[in-house]
Amino acid sequence: MSAGRQAYDIVKRGLDILIAAVALVLLSPVIVATAALVAVRLGRPVLFAQPRPGRHGRIFTLYKFRSMRAVDASRGWVSDADRLTPFGARLRATSLDELPSLWNVLRGDMSIVGPRPLLVEYLDRYTPEQARRHQVRPGITGLAQVTGRNAVTWEQRFAQDVRYVDRRSIGLDLRIVVATIGAVWRREGITAEGQATMAKFGETHD
Repeated sequence: MSAGRQAYDIVKRGLDILIAAVALVLLSPVIVATAALVAVRLGRPVLFAQPRPGRHGRIFTLYKFRSMRAVDASRGWVSDADRLTPFGARLRATSLDELPSLWNVLRGDMSIVGPRPLLVEYLDRYTPEQARRHQVRPGITGLAQVTGRNAVTWEQRFAQDVRYVDRRSIGLDLRIVVATIGAVWRREGITAEGQATMAKFGETHD
């Protein structure tokens, strides 16, 4: 690793800690209010916790607010479309469901900016080029999220992830954060065409 890349990694980690800590304090009323709403609208637990691969493929537990009802076949709540309520859709559209992930950033599992942490089951499906997305910490937002979010193909998302790995810099991170704010404000790319969220990687839907 070059000296410039090492310096970037050190500065970025320091900024991640500062931003996550300040955000957790300043947004604590929003976090508490969102947790209360999730408990009322969707029930407990209010947090969604799931293993995800991080830097170098190491597994960590990702935390988000729940945005879906629990699976209940007797009520027909099986698919994502069945389980995603209007309230949950609003949580996702505003990215309020991501607020608990600031704790993952503070812990060092994630960064503010980086490729999104995906499912563990995808690890053996990546090509060697796509797997390069795990050379950096995953992020709450990333280059793929500001170039289509869930409305682009998996191959396009992974190409953007690898592009970020190769071109990452503080300047690029800042541009991604600014673009993320705009994308959330406009509520762009929240779902894939014909899907409640996005089809799983490696699966096809007619």
